[in-house]
Amino acid sequence: MLRNTTKLSSILVRHVSSSYQKNKQFEINNNDEFVRKVIKSSVPVIVNFHAEWCSPCKILTPKLIELIGPMDKLDLAIVNLESNPELVHYFEVKAVPAIVAISSGLVVHKIVGFTNLEIIENLIQKLTNTPINSENDKREA
Repeated sequence: MLRNTTKLSSILVRHVSSSYQKNKQFEINNNDEFVRKVIKSSVPVIVNFHAEWCSPCKILTPKLIELIGPMDKLDLAIVNLESNPELVHYFEVKAVPAIVAISSGLVVHKIVGFTNLEIIENLIQKLTNTPINSENDKREA
């Protein structure tokens, strides 16, 4: 269990503004870093829970980096399942890959397991109010 569960819970309920740097993608190494970079973020964050041994994760993580990398209204936090057991427990991650979307310090969506790229694109679009120009769109044009 998180040592500061009460503190994290209270932060989840309210949004704390912080400065924002464009095009952020980062790995989370501990709980304090998670609170600082994800919970207190001024933009929505997609949290990608993954594991090195997970084959679907090896496909999904690069796709997320590709989709989110160029966006200025969304961040990507990468959380290694084995290095962050307290976060895994707190967010009830039962399988990987798992995606948790956090906006204004609150969990707004969760996807567990490998999913269709279109579902992720729709989630990104909802979080940012920005259409996604994916390979699917390019093929249809």
